[in-house]
Amino acid sequence: MKNGIDRLLTEPQLRTELMGKRVALLAHPASVTADLTHSIDALAALDDITLTAAFGPQHGMRGDKQDNMMETEDFTDPVHDIPVFSLYGEVRRPTSQSMQTFDTILIDMQDLGCRIYTFITTLRYMLEAAAEHGKSVWVLDRPNPAGRPVEGLTLREGWESFVGAGPMPMRHGMTLGELGHWFIDMLGLDVDYKVIEMQGWAPDAAPGHGWPEDRVWINPSPNAPNLPMARAYAGTVMLEGVTLSEGRGTTRPLELFGAPDIGARAIITEMRCLAPEWLRGCILRDCWFEPTFHKHVGRQCNGVHIHAEGPGYDHAIFRPWRIQALGFKAIRNLYPDYDLWRGKDFKYEYTNDVLAIDVINGSPLLREWVDNPDSTPHDLDAITIPDEKAWKAERAKYLLY
Repeated sequence: MKNGIDRLLTEPQLRTELMGKRVALLAHPASVTADLTHSIDALAALDDITLTAAFGPQHGMRGDKQDNMMETEDFTDPVHDIPVFSLYGEVRRPTSQSMQTFDTILIDMQDLGCRIYTFITTLRYMLEAAAEHGKSVWVLDRPNPAGRPVEGLTLREGWESFVGAGPMPMRHGMTLGELGHWFIDMLGLDVDYKVIEMQGWAPDAAPGHGWPEDRVWINPSPNAPNLPMARAYAGTVMLEGVTLSEGRGTTRPLELFGAPDIGARAIITEMRCLAPEWLRGCILRDCWFEPTFHKHVGRQCNGVHIHAEGPGYDHAIFRPWRIQALGFKAIRNLYPDYDLWRGKDFKYEYTNDVLAIDVINGSPLLREWVDNPDSTPHDLDAITIPDEKAWKAERAKYLLY
């Protein structure tokens, strides 16, 4: 299997259109070749590529910002002596000044396959800026480690944000290159766009189901440490909008949830009583952990670990968004007055006067379902399944693999 960057490097005919052009790169720490050379170094070593600028998304080109919502600054690359512009600092959209530093930008970012992962919003913003300034955008495509399954409510109109780039479900099941085509059509953009497609990617093939078995995992962001996290993320990312810990400050972030004042075994039991069919495809295990930073730092937490790995994992039926939603519902049933949702004073990803959990889900629908004592799992399915079916139909014409 070859990623887009590896094809661009080994097939000179793909680079013909870049000769004589000023080339920029949008990348992060996981933007590496098959031999783990960073893309900026690999591109700079080519005689027929003139690299004039680089851009970094959330967590930065270097990925050195450990915690969430930590901004990075512009800097000059000390090896290649080119400017590196931050798209998660003073600005989140590329400035007119930075857009003047190149003719074509290569976007080589490992995504996680989840609407809230901000790299897809950065792709949208770059496409919009390129259309405005007459620049070309090439995506050097990479696998979606969560594969093709679709899950979650579609973002509702008016709920667009930096973690909500457009009306898609939480788990979209597309690659970055495919999403670029969808954004262009959805936004009606006139932009020169090209995808250097992967070669040999088989998103339905076991055991990786989207992630090739022979590929080294490198964190695309600091708290994305492994493939099981990528699989669970479409559900566990909702923990950023609640008072429970998502395991930041542990070695298994965004695979578990917990707090000092809940009973994990009781929660798992309640989840199994409410909707056992939603829990298929993984194993839930009660555990203990003590975060070294972030929520509940230094306090012993009882939690639930969602194991999307090993013999208990079934890619086709694993539904992380429903599993996490069910965890919230179980807590609400067992602890009716539990202070679950982070308040409006928590300004989540540059939003104001709105609950983070609603921003994350692209509407209040999930929260309202959790808080309604009379609602059932069937009620959530009733509003979610139509969204999922509609998205599968809409995305079909954009799939490249």
